[in-house]
Amino acid sequence: MKSRRRDAIDGALALLSVLLVVQMWLLTAALEADLAGHHEAALPGAVLSGLLFAACVALGLLAERVHARHD
Repeated sequence: MKSRRRDAIDGALALLSVLLVVQMWLLTAALEADLAGHHEAALPGAVLSGLLFAACVALGLLAERVHARHD
């Protein structure tokens, strides 16, 4: 049982890491596009970044709940 819980937490943290890297790349690309004068890229970049942030928060809460439930 402990191994399954640890695997779930490890998987959530690995996915969280990937999502954070993608979010940082997206913010960098949107900022570069905006600074280059392509202002139409700023709003979709901000919306997608917000969705990625929400997914990261949800994964963090899930990992915390799994960890706290079996401690």
